[in-house]
Amino acid sequence: MKRVAPLLLIVFGSLSLSAASAQSRRETPYWASIASGQAMMRTGPGRRYPATWTYVRADLPIRVVEIYQSWRKIEDPDGTRGWMLVSLLSDTRTAIVRGESPRPMHEQPDEVSAIRFRAAPGVVGRISRCGGGWCRLDVQGRSGFIRTDHIWGVGANETIE
Repeated sequence: MKRVAPLLLIVFGSLSLSAASAQSRRETPYWASIASGQAMMRTGPGRRYPATWTYVRADLPIRVVEIYQSWRKIEDPDGTRGWMLVSLLSDTRTAIVRGESPRPMHEQPDEVSAIRFRAAPGVVGRISRCGGGWCRLDVQGRSGFIRTDHIWGVGANETIE
């Protein structure tokens, strides 16, 4: 019985891990998005550090580059880096359209398929799948395939199913 008690403590202790500590085991860098309509970036991993930026765009893609307790050092699409509370982030995969002009959103993941619509630079959408240099991007109820080199929020050779 004395041997069972420490084992039970370990099992129950591991089950009570918070979401933040469970996420801390992920390898960096990894992609995520801003979950909140208002999220503050800070100079360090704590509330006592000054705020440098306030994001007011939910679903904006970010890249997590470092982990410290319940804080994540992130990089935004413009390359700005700072710390954000993990509770302000989501695992939902999103991307932002890049470039100087609207990008074609195709019916299929190839250049010769019909263009469904064009997405302007700065448009954010949710990624539903990626592969072979293309991603299916859902933008406010409309979806299409876009080349990965036209968006920020996914690796060039990444596969998402």
